[in-house]
Amino acid sequence: MPVSRFSLGIEEEFQSVDGQSGELCSSIETLFSKGQHLFGEHLHAEWVQSMIELVSSICPDISAARAELSQTRALLAQLMAQEGLKMISAGTHPATRWQAQEKTDRPRYHYLEQEYQDVIRRRVLFGLHIHIGGIADKEILLKLINQLRTWLPHLLALSANSPFWSGRLTGIKSYRSVVWQSGVPRSSIPDIIPSLTEFNRYIDDLTTMQCILSGKDIWWYIRPHFVYNTIEFRICDMPATLEDTLAIAALCQAMVAKLAWLEQRQQSMPVLPRHYIEENLWWAMRDGLDARVADFTGRRTLSMRAALQELLDLVADVAEELGSEREMNYLRTLLENPRGTGADRQIAIYEQRQSIQDVINLLLQETLRDIPGNLSPMTLQ
Repeated sequence: MPVSRFSLGIEEEFQSVDGQSGELCSSIETLFSKGQHLFGEHLHAEWVQSMIELVSSICPDISAARAELSQTRALLAQLMAQEGLKMISAGTHPATRWQAQEKTDRPRYHYLEQEYQDVIRRRVLFGLHIHIGGIADKEILLKLINQLRTWLPHLLALSANSPFWSGRLTGIKSYRSVVWQSGVPRSSIPDIIPSLTEFNRYIDDLTTMQCILSGKDIWWYIRPHFVYNTIEFRICDMPATLEDTLAIAALCQAMVAKLAWLEQRQQSMPVLPRHYIEENLWWAMRDGLDARVADFTGRRTLSMRAALQELLDLVADVAEELGSEREMNYLRTLLENPRGTGADRQIAIYEQRQSIQDVINLLLQETLRDIPGNLSPMTLQ
């Protein structure tokens, strides 16, 4: 099986903040109108006006994704600077209250607010969504999702970057996940999907009974996206840096490629019930890379760092073929680094200085780390 067929699509939800105070700033309409000639369909408005989403092209490999994301992040930063704005990459804003956020005027968002009230209004949350293409057979795609569910806590631990909520240090490294799951159905880990027929029946039942408008209202942490024919990972906080984002995307690609390789040889990884995975998800939400992991198949408990090293070992052969050794090595170094994830760094600077503003300043710096400072205007293809 040629691993080159496993394409990537990356969706990044950034915070738009005032260039002086660092507070969330409702600016999407201005940025959207001024950025259309630069970004075209790659720039999206979202639920609140302080969120701006960059959507990548379909990238054939992680090298292409790296080139595109570094350019688009730099261009967006330049566009925002012209408006007195800056961008933050994190799962939540450390200080701004959700009640103060202006909503984006779109029919779908009016529907969501009417349907879910304050539960949806609280979702001033910023995530990283990763699409992996290359699985043409929808039955096989669902079989892979059933297996991939096991590693959702691991991906969350790597991306954890939201320890603050409304100015409070919550004690939870991914508080975005706490808010995301609360109250709204279809927002966490899916149950095992027995077949394509069963999945289609589920969607049909919910639409017929007016529980949902369409499959877009299935907000699972991993889901099939049959419009794009991809597996979509939705578990991650927006990571702190571009390197974090690229490494996590490369890991998702390698996981899918490895399971597809096993499937072709009539092999597979264990499939766990949802409530087992939720035990590990809670630990990952709370403790990030310092979490423990229950290996229910092997009847053992190990550290999240050790579990992630085992996952990297599992995908090492396909990662080499995919050309993502750089990103896998980055993750191994991250696991050995006491600075940890964005959440760990936010917590460390706050405990050292007792200043939310210093946390915001850290996030502003990390968002543009390793980003080119000067680019000529360009149009994405």
